[in-house]
Amino acid sequence: MIRVRNLTKTFKSLTAVKGISFDVEQGEIFAFLGPNGAGKTTTIKMLTTMLRPTSGTIQLDGIDTVLRQMAARKKFGVVFQDPSLDEQQTAYENMELHGVLYGMTKKLRAERIEKLLRLFELWERRKDFVKQFSGGMKRRLEIARGLLHMPKIFFLDEPTLGLDPQSRSQLWAHVKYLNETENTTIFLTTHYMDEAERVAHRIAIMDHGELIAQGTASSLKGRTDTDSLEDAFLALTGTSVRDGSASSTEQVREIARMIGSSR
Repeated sequence: MIRVRNLTKTFKSLTAVKGISFDVEQGEIFAFLGPNGAGKTTTIKMLTTMLRPTSGTIQLDGIDTVLRQMAARKKFGVVFQDPSLDEQQTAYENMELHGVLYGMTKKLRAERIEKLLRLFELWERRKDFVKQFSGGMKRRLEIARGLLHMPKIFFLDEPTLGLDPQSRSQLWAHVKYLNETENTTIFLTTHYMDEAERVAHRIAIMDHGELIAQGTASSLKGRTDTDSLEDAFLALTGTSVRDGSASSTEQVREIARMIGSSR
């Protein structure tokens, strides 16, 4: 479902992603882990067409994301770290607008909106303005919205950041249910190692722009002779604190250039 070959991204003198290759199978939950500044966010921005690779290829469900950008975008849903809801609209209005933008029929929109808002326990609050929602409710709404158009691939970039343990557990239970019932491929990043160990079928660990390990949680623990994924992660990446801000300014500038050139 996701095929990445020799993917590289360079910002002036900094190479943020260094020729990585990996595959994600249909229906798989794939966790993409790494310290701050490892290249995870740059990679996910390339996968979701927000950044153009310097070299290498990405295919989503057989579609080249550079050659057929708009066709690729129809294949996935995405929830980034930063909030993207319109807080001056109701929960239902946020969902409705998303469905219209994706060209869904009125009947299908209504059916999917009700199904997802009920699943994420937001149906009773559908007429309330988003500005009245808690952080956990907003995150659940963002994920419900991202799944509205029935994407084959769903990208989740640290979706539970800042949520309490109960909200995190509930959110992943819903995501796993949709993965199992709709065979949605899930590509996620998280700094919560317990989440990755609990929900992911396979895990990739990135550091200094390179993929340094791939496999199941059990295989990674076996490789490092550790008892938890967190210990395996630290054994592979070290314990020093990282600064993840090195390429952020250049990324913002490049995204702005891409948006300007597409108008």
